[in-house]
Amino acid sequence: MYGGGFIPQGDKHKRAIQDEDPEKLAAFEACIERGEKIEPTDWMPYEYRRQLTRMIEQHAHSEIMGALPEGTWITRAPNFKRKLALIAKVQDEIGHAQLLYSAAETLGKPREQMINDLLSGKSKYSNVFNYPAETWADVAVIGFLIDAAAIVNQLANAKGSYGPYARALKRICAEESFHLKQGYEAFVYLATGSETQRAMLQDAVNRWWKPIIHFFGPPDKQSIHSEKLMKWKVKMASNDDMRNQFFDQYIPKILELGITIPDPNFRKNEETGEWEFSDPDWDEFYRVIRGDGPCNAERIAVRRWAEEHGEWVRTALMKPDEKYAIPMA
Repeated sequence: MYGGGFIPQGDKHKRAIQDEDPEKLAAFEACIERGEKIEPTDWMPYEYRRQLTRMIEQHAHSEIMGALPEGTWITRAPNFKRKLALIAKVQDEIGHAQLLYSAAETLGKPREQMINDLLSGKSKYSNVFNYPAETWADVAVIGFLIDAAAIVNQLANAKGSYGPYARALKRICAEESFHLKQGYEAFVYLATGSETQRAMLQDAVNRWWKPIIHFFGPPDKQSIHSEKLMKWKVKMASNDDMRNQFFDQYIPKILELGITIPDPNFRKNEETGEWEFSDPDWDEFYRVIRGDGPCNAERIAVRRWAEEHGEWVRTALMKPDEKYAIPMA
C-alpha cells in the first residue's frame, strides 16, 4: 500500500507503519542483508521512504545552498586561475543538486514541493552553509575541509541500500575529489605564503572549526535516526565514526602546515583511538539547523530571489510560445 508513493506527514505516519505487511518487511530486510539495492519500483517500508526522502532532499538543498558562500567570491577571486576554478566548482555543486533532486523524486516527492519546503524553512540543509565567508581563506577552508568532510560522509553512503541515491553519490564523489584537490592547493598556498596570508588562514580555521565538528551531526547518543537508518543501510556509518575518520585523515595534513587547532583540549586518545575535543555547543548546531544561524535568512532570501526571478525561464521551457516553437517535420 505504501510502497509506491510519498506519504504526507501527520496521522498517516502512524497508520502507515501499523498497516505494513510483516512478510513484506521481512523480505525487504533480507534483500538489504544480502547486499542488494532497493529500486524505486520495489516495495519499501514507509519509514524507509520517509527517512530517505528527508535525507536525500536535505543533501540536495545543501548542494544548492553550499554554492552561495563560494559564489560570492567568484568576482573577488585573487586571480584568473582561481576565478575559473571557482566558477567550475559552483557549477558542479548545482549539478550535484540536480542529480539529488532527481533521486529524491523517485521516492514520490515532487521537486517543486522540495523547493517550496526549502524556501519556507520546512526542509533543512547542512549547518555549515549558514556561516559567512569573510575572506579568501574561508574559500580555501571550505574547499579543503568542508569538502573533505562531505566526501567522508558521501563515500560511506554511496555503499547504501537505495540504488538511485548510491549511484548519484558515486558520480558526485568523483567530482568532489577534484574540488578537494583544488581546496587543498589553495589551503597550502596560503599556509606557505606570507605572514599575512598565514594569519588569514589561521583565522578562517578558527572560525570554521566548530561548524566543521557540527557538520557530521550530534553525537550518536543524541541522534534519533541513526540506529534504524544504519540497519536499513540508508546510513552506512555513525556520526561519531565519520567525525573520527575525518580527524584521522585530515588533522595531520593541517598540522604539518603549521596551522593550529583552536581547541586546547583536542587530542587523540591512544587507548580508544577516538579524538576528544571540547564541547562544541550543540545548542548552536540546533539553532542553526532550525534557521537561526548567522546567514540563514540571507541565504534563503537569495534562493527565494533566484526562484522568483527564474520563474519566467521555467514557464518558457514548460509552455513555449507557439510563435517560437520549432515546426515538426
